[in-house]
Amino acid sequence: LVGADWKTFKAVTANKTIDKGFRNKYFLTKSVCRLLSLLQPFEDARYRKIADKPLEMDPVFILGHWRSGTTFMHNVFSCDKHFGYNTTYQTVFPNLMLWGQPFFKKNMAFLMPDKRPTDNMELKVDLPQEEEFALANMMPYTYYNFWFFPKHMLEYCDRYLLFDNISEHEREVFKETFLKLIKISLWNTKGTQFLSKNPPHTGRVKELVKMFPNAKFIYLMRNPYTVFESTRSFFTNTIQPLKLQDISHEELEKNILSIYAKLYHKYEADKACIPEGNLIEVKFEDFEADAMGMTEHIYKALSIPGFAEARADIEKYVGGKKGYKKNKYKYDERTVQLVQDNWNFALEQWKYDL
Repeated sequence: LVGADWKTFKAVTANKTIDKGFRNKYFLTKSVCRLLSLLQPFEDARYRKIADKPLEMDPVFILGHWRSGTTFMHNVFSCDKHFGYNTTYQTVFPNLMLWGQPFFKKNMAFLMPDKRPTDNMELKVDLPQEEEFALANMMPYTYYNFWFFPKHMLEYCDRYLLFDNISEHEREVFKETFLKLIKISLWNTKGTQFLSKNPPHTGRVKELVKMFPNAKFIYLMRNPYTVFESTRSFFTNTIQPLKLQDISHEELEKNILSIYAKLYHKYEADKACIPEGNLIEVKFEDFEADAMGMTEHIYKALSIPGFAEARADIEKYVGGKKGYKKNKYKYDERTVQLVQDNWNFALEQWKYDL
């Protein structure tokens, strides 16, 4: 939240309980945010110069539950230079993109680790990153507010992940803010087509099709046993430095089980609104086994331009990842039972087993 604009910070934290052990962190974050927000007018003045520029092409959306391999696919596709994307720097400082970026990015690069602590994936300021973190600093209406206030996780899920209880005003702010993020991302990375990797968009397919009628969608599925273990580990570790409220491991685990089911069913219900030829569903295990061949197949299936020109860069990236060591998960009896009891619909539809 240090990179949030002041209006967003106030709205997100208003009427929320800050647990006793996190008040110093809250006041420090508030002070930094207030200070950086003084630079907002410079950013707004720069944005007005590109605000009216229309998009050349509708975006490509990589969908799927967290820990389904979306980051790897995002990195592979972003090797194609015609794509523009949200960067890691932009997720933290989306309001300091057009003005002040060189200074703040240099300092962020100095402080940031080289790899994601959760899975050893490479982490650099200019690498592609999911845009929900950026959206959370640009408006108060995002699911990722749960990182700060996990006690409201299910409430944020229904309103801002699934858009079930969202108001028209909130919906319009989302659309306006997301379009702004896309335009700044394209300007920043010099792309002509926006490449999105954002698990929360999996619950917003209907809204995205309304915004971008010819958008392309890639839906990644992965073994639910692995997804559960990996999500539980990722959420448990990532939430620690971000939260302003405590949540028990049991409650967090219960929420993960519930939200997976909600997201799965929402996507299954809404994917019919995607025009024929604009959606492809892929098992991550297949993509991982043959990233080069599967990438070419996806380009052709969705009529995405630019594969021939990007082939060499994609091959170089994929070849460089052959020695990458992933986290390995062992499923204990309790984990197996939880997944079978709560996510059996996915196991059966996608034909996954132990």
